[in-house]
Order: sequence, then structure tokens, then C-alpha cells
Amino acid sequence: MTSQVYAGPYGTEPRHPGWPARLGPLVVRAGNVALRPVHLRDGREWSRIRLRDRDYLEKWEPTSPGSWADRNGFGAWPPQWLSLRALARRGQCLPFAITVDGAFAGQITLGNVIRASLRSAWVGYWVSSELAGGGVATAAVALVTDHAFRAAGLHRLEATVRPENVASLRVLGKAGYRQEGLFLRYLDVAGDWRDHISFAVTAEEMGAGFAARLIADGKAQLPEAR
Repeated sequence: MTSQVYAGPYGTEPRHPGWPARLGPLVVRAGNVALRPVHLRDGREWSRIRLRDRDYLEKWEPTSPGSWADRNGFGAWPPQWLSLRALARRGQCLPFAITVDGAFAGQITLGNVIRASLRSAWVGYWVSSELAGGGVATAAVALVTDHAFRAAGLHRLEATVRPENVASLRVLGKAGYRQEGLFLRYLDVAGDWRDHISFAVTAEEMGAGFAARLIADGKAQLPEAR
């Protein structure tokens, strides 16, 4: 079957370059971190972790209709997965599961992918509280950033974080993102409009790669080097 392509200012390219893909692994304190497309069968573990981690996650995530239990119960996953898969097939997002030693551990998504002359996306992620501080989120951000600028052909990635979310600020800093400014009352989180710090990185800042930078800084290793 011939892949769908579209023609733009950068020539003809696949409709969803860089998707699907498997990325990694990188070895960090918590284990072997890899990224793969989200699966329908992830639902049970996705729901178990998110229901358990409500206090850990809810204060950082956008306000949404319904209760936490409704939005994160097992039955909420199939429609969410179908939506992510449809967006990925249209080239509008790259939704990855984060795995640690092969087990589902969270999600990282390149969302709102815009091509043409902008070629940008935002990065969003969450990781199980049991793995906090183990280097998992930093490794995942580095892997997905390298992939965005290489196989996916993007030029700029952005991320926004509440100033109070110290752990996530550290993740983006260690992964190579730079702070650009403060968005006042940017997003409705936990029932109120919250300020967010904006971070970004462009392809020109990539160098040898963000995963390679983590390895050079001693924050990650390749599996055979463990």
C-alpha cells in the first residue's frame, strides 16, 4: 500500500512522518526507558496508575468535565486511545507510551503538530509516581525531542509548566529546553486560571542529540553500557 503524502513548502513528505515509531531504550536509575505507540491493551494499567496517583497528577493537569474516577476509569481509555490513534494517523500528534523495563509507566505526546512554515508541536507527559526522581521523564523527553527533529521533521517544540511544579521544571532543564517567558493565567488547572512558564527548543540547538547529551552528562546510559 502506498503511504499518503502531502506537498508543502518543504516538498513532498509522508502524511505522518515519524509515526509510528519505537524509541530508545535509555538506561536511567529507574531502569530501561523506551517509547512506543499507545495500545488499546494499555487501558488497565493506565487506569490503575492514574486512579492511584490522583493526588500526584491532578494538580498539574488541565481542568476537565467529570470526576477524576470517570475520566481515568478503565472505560475512559478506549475512546481516548481511538482519538489519539486518529490524530496520529492524520499527522496531528505523536502519542507514545513510556515503558520502564517493558512495563507501561506513563505517556508522552507531541501534540498540535503544525507543519508548513511553522513545523512545531507541544510536548506533554506524565509518569507513575513510583518512578518519580528516577530519570524516566527526562529520558522520555530527550528521546521524543530527538525523534521530533529527526524522523518527524519538526523545527520547534514547546512545553508549559506551572511555576510550582519544580520536578517538571527540572525535567525540561535537564533535557535541554530553555525558558522563554511567563504566560499569565494561561490554563485552567485544578479549577483556576494558572500561570505557566514557557519552555522551548529548536532543531538548531540539537547538536549531537538530546539523548546523547544526557549520556555525556552522566544522566543516562545505553543498555550495553550498564
